[in-house]
This record gives sequence, C-alpha cells and structure tokens, in this order.
Amino acid sequence: QVQLVESGGGLVRAGDSLRLSCAVSGGTFSYMAWFRQAPGKEREFVGCNRWSGGLPRYADSVKGRFSISRDNDENTVYLQMNSLKPEDTAVYYCAVDSGSTWYPRRLDEYDYWGQGTQVTVSS
Repeated sequence: QVQLVESGGGLVRAGDSLRLSCAVSGGTFSYMAWFRQAPGKEREFVGCNRWSGGLPRYADSVKGRFSISRDNDENTVYLQMNSLKPEDTAVYYCAVDSGSTWYPRRLDEYDYWGQGTQVTVSS
C-alpha cells in the first residue's frame, strides 16, 4: 500500500527558508512532485522531477527559490524553499506518479498524494 507522509510545515517570516519532507513507501514510481493550495484558490503545480533523478521542472513563481530532491536511502522527497514570500502561504502536498507522461504538471496525472502540510509566511 502506497503511503506519503509529509512534515516540516510551519510559520516563518518573509525571506526565511523552510524544508518540507515527504516519506514515501509502498511502491515504485516515475515522478515525484509538489503542489500547493492557497486559501480560496485551486491546487497548483510547484515542481516535479523524475523519481530516478534528473533536471527538475518548476513553476515560474518558485523558480530559483525552491528545489526538489530525494534521499535514496530513506525514500524521502524534499522541497527546499528559500526566500519565502507571503504569497507562498499555502497547504503543500507531495505526490507521486507511476505513469509515462513526460514531467507531468496536472493534478490528475499523479496517482498518490500526501495529506498536506501548512506553510504560512508572514510579511
């Protein structure tokens, strides 16, 4: 059974850094991704990368500030967030995909999701 358990969210100030973790178990995957959902908005793509590694893809809004990585030994996916802004405030979700779409960015392309972790950035 596939499980994704996120952690690391919290309240930070603008300009701070935060690292989110997502412990993944129970399957083999093609891609890993992070999405986020701000209050009153739809869930949106943040970034993704091949499960086996490669060149990540990011939304323009986070490019140069966020980075996705994976710890092979612990099967944990990370989202390192630097230079945080108030507009980064959202619930962040990790997701994994077993399909063959090239660097998928749509919600419906991901098979499994974490429960979400809240990130709040104060100005």
